[in-house]
Amino acid sequence: MNLYEAISLRKSHRNFLMEEIEPETLAEIGAFYEEAPSLFPGIKTEIGITDNTDGKHAPKGFFGVKAPYYLTMYSEKKDRYMMNAGCICEQLSLYMLTLGLGSCFLGSVSYKKDARTRGDMEFVIVIAFGKVNGPLTRRAAEARRLSMQELCSIREEPKHWTQSILEVARLAPSAYNAQPWRFVATGSRIHFFSKKKDFTHPGKWDEFDFGCLFAHVLIAADELWLDVDLIRLENISQKNFKMSQYVLSAIIKVE
Repeated sequence: MNLYEAISLRKSHRNFLMEEIEPETLAEIGAFYEEAPSLFPGIKTEIGITDNTDGKHAPKGFFGVKAPYYLTMYSEKKDRYMMNAGCICEQLSLYMLTLGLGSCFLGSVSYKKDARTRGDMEFVIVIAFGKVNGPLTRRAAEARRLSMQELCSIREEPKHWTQSILEVARLAPSAYNAQPWRFVATGSRIHFFSKKKDFTHPGKWDEFDFGCLFAHVLIAADELWLDVDLIRLENISQKNFKMSQYVLSAIIKVE
């Protein structure tokens, strides 16, 4: 299983086996993080992995999940830092699946005050992960996602590679499964809009969710050997789509 295949199979897990993971596997996760592409390379991030196999080191919070390991993401607090973090975290979650591990995002956790920062970086999110009790994967058809007809407006018949990008974008996870996005497809371009009226000041988890979506776009582009630019087009930024605000565009280049 590779990252692209994992997109269709991944599901969020909350029932873990409190078993140790081989040190080599944990090292592979750290090495993957170091090489994972980000949306905004100028934003510094850092991760830390907590061993909770003894059950004594779980972060506290309303949505706390007992897991053998927790990966904590820290980031510089810059413009679109949550989107950048979402892109990296989704790649990490998918990579964990390729290693036979389940995971879930935990946004509502609390740490001691001195643990919420790391140098000039701030706490973003925790990923609970480990070996799971139950099926590791699910079929894409089992994902509770809106249909493409509900999400996408077709302005020009999309190329087949554009359709592949649209499908992985549709499968992106989101907080409370809110799916805060809409797509406009025109040939070899996809314009991404937020359902919010004003994405200039979005909720931070909307930004994180879009980061997960753009991770799927980057992974699909790599798998399909496509050159994709994620950029903001000024001629689109002045337009709204059904009470939604423009975010970014994917420009697909084919030789």
